[in-house]
Amino acid sequence: MSDAVKFGAVSMDCADPGPLAVFYRDLLGGEIIFESEKFVAVTVPGATLTMQKVADHQPPTWPGDSVPKQVHVELAVDELDAPQARAVALGAVVAKHQPSPDRWRVLIDPAGHPFCITTLIPT
Repeated sequence: MSDAVKFGAVSMDCADPGPLAVFYRDLLGGEIIFESEKFVAVTVPGATLTMQKVADHQPPTWPGDSVPKQVHVELAVDELDAPQARAVALGAVVAKHQPSPDRWRVLIDPAGHPFCITTLIPT
């Protein structure tokens, strides 16, 4: 028996896991590897994302904190404009508050989670 530990996945709470999984599959070029009414797993290059149905899920109120973020994903890009446009075309919304739009952009996924695209992480 090995005591090795390795990264498994990032899990996201949401009201409806299916559409959120499709959003990240299409945005990141992944594949849905498991799907049920309450849980969907998506493999994407370099990681696995899981979406989990939570009763009475409330989307985060970023940048405020009355409803905290349940997850925050950082996505590495070579430039910002085209990936932002692609994410928006797939259902994301550009956040009104942009702390450093020349280095990263904050978007909101279809379930309300903020995520960033950034040129600060090597691709």
